[in-house]
Amino acid sequence: MRKIAILLYACFTLAGISGCKKQLNEEPHSILTPEFFRTTQGFKKGLDAAYAGTRMLWGTQNLFTMTVIGTDEFYTGKDGNNDINKYNSNYNTSNGTVAAVWKECYVHINTCNGIIENAPQVTGIDEAAKDRMVAEAKFLRANFYFLLVQFWGDVTLNKSFQTAATTAAGRNSLAEVYDFIIGDLKEAIATPGLYASPKAAGVRPGQANKAAAMHVLAKVYLARAGSSAQKNTDYKDAYTNAMAVINNSGLALLPDFGQVYAEGNEGSNEVLWSVQHTPNLAYNGPNNSGGADNVLNHMWVPQYELQPGMMRDVFYGRPYIRCVPTPWLTNTAFQERVNDTRYKKTFQTVWYCNNEASIPVWTAPLPPGAPANAVVGKPKFALGDTAIFMPGKDVTNAQIAAARYLLIPPRNYTTSLSPYMQKYNDTKRADLNYPSIRSVIVYRLGETYLIAAEAAFMGGATAADALNNLNVIRRRAAFPNPNPELMNVNNIPSLDFILDERSRELCGELTRWLDLVRTGKLEERVKLYNNEAKGNIKPFHILRPIPQSQIDATTTGPSYPQNAGWF
Repeated sequence: MRKIAILLYACFTLAGISGCKKQLNEEPHSILTPEFFRTTQGFKKGLDAAYAGTRMLWGTQNLFTMTVIGTDEFYTGKDGNNDINKYNSNYNTSNGTVAAVWKECYVHINTCNGIIENAPQVTGIDEAAKDRMVAEAKFLRANFYFLLVQFWGDVTLNKSFQTAATTAAGRNSLAEVYDFIIGDLKEAIATPGLYASPKAAGVRPGQANKAAAMHVLAKVYLARAGSSAQKNTDYKDAYTNAMAVINNSGLALLPDFGQVYAEGNEGSNEVLWSVQHTPNLAYNGPNNSGGADNVLNHMWVPQYELQPGMMRDVFYGRPYIRCVPTPWLTNTAFQERVNDTRYKKTFQTVWYCNNEASIPVWTAPLPPGAPANAVVGKPKFALGDTAIFMPGKDVTNAQIAAARYLLIPPRNYTTSLSPYMQKYNDTKRADLNYPSIRSVIVYRLGETYLIAAEAAFMGGATAADALNNLNVIRRRAAFPNPNPELMNVNNIPSLDFILDERSRELCGELTRWLDLVRTGKLEERVKLYNNEAKGNIKPFHILRPIPQSQIDATTTGPSYPQNAGWF
């Protein structure tokens, strides 16, 4: 519950930045103590608060901005105005998006610390259940730290519950933080009572489970292998854990890629872990100032409502226009569309007329090639007919002029109107302006296969192992073709090929910036494929800047170190 999350955000240890929320002042602040965590009620509510904290990241505009835009896949849309995407001189240590994600991670880490540290003193809870809850807290803590270490490198490693802020803080090494994350995940996986999978009896939607923890562990090994903290066994360990999920979790890929993100399918047999959002407006509403709204349904929506025959509605969504796809993504990554069905299942390219009052009429003279039944002064189309169509290939100016509807080839895409990444559609909301009530899929089996493929390709297993896992994903993309083997490839020529496959499979799933950093490809691929940012990005952009608020608040002892290149 949102209320629980507000009550239990304890102050964390980073210098001078209080994680205590000020809302709901009628609740006594004395509950933010170890004594409260040691009660049955406090222990359970503490875990609820840690889970609620995941909503402050997955589904928010902040994490979306830091993982999706400014990559080879997406650049800034018409209504996007965040310099972080452009890597320009206005992107600096005072960036609010960066500071918000930093703060949220540490707030919820501290809640997890309170659960883990005080568990031995809790009575009134079955020991097996308590062990499971501690394992869940370790899973969540590992996820928060994993975000931190991927974005910032060396970060402060807080292992103990803090009830007050301090003015002193330092940074632990990348190696220390990765070791701590791996330790948390291994301990969670080894806990007998932790649910085996999201399909185990008694597990609730979004609850931590062993299969999800093993997927994250595989991903952590893969990330560490691409960092300065790498160990010789990382790729092998990544492959082993990924294959354990694939072979032993009881989950399976859905036959149709298009069903993975279908509305209402967030708990399918492919989903390992999701972050829960709610239709309760008190906790997830349009005016919620706590930042926990799932706004992913708005981020990609183009400005369709200004076109003839169209108006805003819940079905097509509210156009935030925060990002648009790069030409490389739509025209090259998804170039093959005969056998690979993922382009048409990832992007919306057709809008049907929903506004009879703005349907255009044919004017004299009729353009060459106009339909035979076109009549000057008569509507070009009717309510429910195609109003906008993006064919995904070039057409002539004559074809554009003669079309009944607005025909937009790739050369005419703009920062306000281009193919719409539709994985987060939410047509069940009561109002156009409301955030999404859908859960956010964070980890799914489709990515597990790609982790296994990448780890094997990088030396964790054989080339055949890499190819087999990659081709499983590619064959699924052919559905409903009765001969999916036509999607098989005979070799993987480069790591770039795997990154291309990740784009086709995971486009928009809050991973891309991290993928490019992990593989050492961020600068290279932004320069190749992102025309907006290619002239600005520098090598030091592989790390986010330490928030200036953190540096300014460290007033005792050594100053808080900034990442290289940032001033």
